[in-house]
Amino acid sequence: MKPRPIPDGVKFFLQSGLKRVIMSNMDIVKVLAYGKLNLTLDVTGKSGEYHSLDSMVVTVNLVDKIIVKKRKDALINVTMRGMGSEKLFPEENNAVRAGEAFVKTFRTLGADITIYKGIPMGAGLGGSSADAAGVLNALAKMYAVKDEKKLKELADGLGSDTSYLMRGGLARLRGRGEQVEFFDDTPEMHFILLCPKSGVSTAECFEKFDTLPPKTGEPRTERWIQAYRGMGVGEAARFFGNDLYESAKLLNADVETAYTTVKNCSPLGVSMTGSGSAAYGLFVTRELCAWAKSRYKGKFNAYQADAVYPAEEKKGFSNPFSLGGK
Repeated sequence: MKPRPIPDGVKFFLQSGLKRVIMSNMDIVKVLAYGKLNLTLDVTGKSGEYHSLDSMVVTVNLVDKIIVKKRKDALINVTMRGMGSEKLFPEENNAVRAGEAFVKTFRTLGADITIYKGIPMGAGLGGSSADAAGVLNALAKMYAVKDEKKLKELADGLGSDTSYLMRGGLARLRGRGEQVEFFDDTPEMHFILLCPKSGVSTAECFEKFDTLPPKTGEPRTERWIQAYRGMGVGEAARFFGNDLYESAKLLNADVETAYTTVKNCSPLGVSMTGSGSAAYGLFVTRELCAWAKSRYKGKFNAYQADAVYPAEEKKGFSNPFSLGGK
């Protein structure tokens, strides 16, 4: 359970991440991009416009399916499908930014990229960063790029969770998310998530956070790690928590409603992920999660999810629009 720092070169980091390539003939590559939950989130300071964080994160089996097809020119074309993603402007799409940055950096040909959304949008589950990470993984495989250091630099420039999500699993993120310590294993964890249909702007959430009284008490992340090492994930769940929760619920009342509703299901621990708006609860078994989800009859979208280490996931997927391949 001891955290393992990323060594220079980040070699094992990307080797693990690329195992998520489900199918590749080098002209077509398919990958799964996994969402994440912030088990803890401590805001530890601010430098200029940016806040520094200390957070325990874990990937869950809510996924976006990404199909990348090689082009004969250097263009990147991204098509989004599902969950309202079709309305996302290209200049706001991290997958577009990731593809264009990859082509510019490594001077490769481009790609037609289709992303089928399965990660709820605007919920704090890292879907945008997951798509960027998935595109980088897929293009690196397609064009046989092995410059791990440069790939990580690209990922860090695309979002706070992107370099972490190229591998996933259980990890501690610090700084702006570029400092990653992966844990040796990903424990069995079963979650129910409630996702309001309205999100929370990350920028506005941090702005509101800065106007609130300073937090008191010890940071959660270190206490989570100590409890996890000593007693396991059930004890560590007592230290779930998110410094952005108070500001997020002031910006969106649905955040508090989702949180309270999950808490009333008596999970081992409850918190909000990212800057909201989703709340989640941890349960001992998958069956208890299913029971809690079945009891919920409210207006929010409810999901059941398990913690996963993506490199160990063996499931492939079929293209729902029958473009061929497994």
